[in-house]
Order: sequence, then C-alpha cells, then structure tokens
Amino acid sequence: MTRSPRDLNDPSTDPFDVAADAAAVIAERTGVDHHDVALVLGSGWGQTADLIGETLATVDNADVPGFHAAAVAGHSGSMRSVAIGDTGRRALVFGTRTHFYEGRGVRSVVHGVRTAKAAGCSTIVLTNGCGGLNPAWAPGTPVLIRDHINLTAHSPIEGANFVDLTDLYTPRLRDLAREVDADLDEGVYVQFRGPHYETPAEVQMAKVIGGDLVGMSTSLEAIAARQVGLDVLGISLVTNLAAGISDQPLSHAEVLEAGQAAAERCGRLLADVVGRL
Repeated sequence: MTRSPRDLNDPSTDPFDVAADAAAVIAERTGVDHHDVALVLGSGWGQTADLIGETLATVDNADVPGFHAAAVAGHSGSMRSVAIGDTGRRALVFGTRTHFYEGRGVRSVVHGVRTAKAAGCSTIVLTNGCGGLNPAWAPGTPVLIRDHINLTAHSPIEGANFVDLTDLYTPRLRDLAREVDADLDEGVYVQFRGPHYETPAEVQMAKVIGGDLVGMSTSLEAIAARQVGLDVLGISLVTNLAAGISDQPLSHAEVLEAGQAAAERCGRLLADVVGRL
C-alpha cells in the first residue's frame, strides 16, 4: 500500500514538500499567498497574539498537512493570520507546537518552521515557558535567548548538510527587542527531552555547562530555522524557578498561572517587536 505523501515519518517523503503543501493550504484558507513573520506561541504566551493586530483568518491545525491538534494544556490547536498593525504585512501565528516528547519525530517538531518559510516568512519568533536558573528572574519574567544547548541528542537536519549555528539567535533582533524593553535580560536556553521536569542535579548540570534557562522545546526549531535561512528571535517566559533553585514543587498549573499574569507585558513586547521588524 502506498503511504500518503503527507506522512512526515515516511523516509521516502521530503519534509519540505509537505511544508509546501501546508503553505498552499494556509494561503487558500487565509486568502493571502505571503506572510512576513511567523510566531510560535509556547506555554504562557497564548493570549499575546491578540495584541499584535486583527486576526483576519483562523485555520484549524487538523486541516493543514503535517499539523496536529494541541497536545498540551494552554496551547491552541489553530493558526492565525494576523494583520501587523496598519503596515499591510501579515503574521502567521501558531497557537501550539509539536514537542519532541510527543513521539511524532523530529520532522513533526520542526514542521511549523519549515511551513513558515514556505509561506514566505523571513523571520520567526520562537517563544516558550521555561524554568529559570537565576533567582533574580521571578516567575513572569521574559528573557531573550542568546544561545542554546541541545540535549535531545537529535537534529532536524538530515544528511551531510553542515549548517553554521554561529549567531543562531539573530543579534539584530535581540537589539530590537531591547529597544522595545530595555529591561530585557538574556541567557542560554537548555532543551531537555521531557516530558518530565528536570531533576535538581540535571538543573545544576545545565548551570555548570553554561545554561540559564531549561525547557522542552525551541532548540530543534531554531536549528531548522537557520537551515532554511530564517532570522530567529527566541524569547523565554520564566514561569518558575527550576528544580532545586527553589524549594517549591513544579507543576504545569504554575506555568499557566505565570503566563496569565505576564500576558499583557509579553503581548505588548511581541506586538512592538513584530511591528518594528
């Protein structure tokens, strides 16, 4: 039996072809053949898209090749085409992402990034909720990602394709974000596999090797974005202090609560940054 070409896990399928198929469906459903910037909204960031501009079209993930319904509470199972103020430009806003721990494969994890490129985007903003290693970063603090450490033992790049990751998180975009909010700090994001939270010993390991933030997303997407030539802005929302940094137990409810409390600041930050891109 011939497998569907939309099966990203079929080794005979070119994942970039599936991304092109997805972009074609998005163009049809949104009525525009080009988007300018993409945003991936992680835990705690779900309410921020409303502040970027008017939502002109909403597309259910299940209707787009290669995408799936949201698997995590606090994420939206749809994508939106949003007007960026009155600039005439469009943002493609993904209300959820596929996490590595879902077991769908790395191709599914980075499918949104590749679709954004196929849809015409030149910049992608990757957001997440994370644990902070710096006690000065209270829950609800946004932190720019300067660099990352990928502890998943996987890469989205297949074959002998040697992609330079120097300045992966575009310095110009970080500077732009600090023009919007001068109080923004920055740090190194460490991606673990998940879905369990890190142990205190693992958090200390992350600190020793140079990490400031720990989470379960973003780095694989950023690598895929660099491969296709997208500029990358990464922003973490510290939703809790990482295990062992404080004596409080970790919970996803805490992540959502911190995101709701910080929604206005984060939304304004994203709206202003996207408006200046």
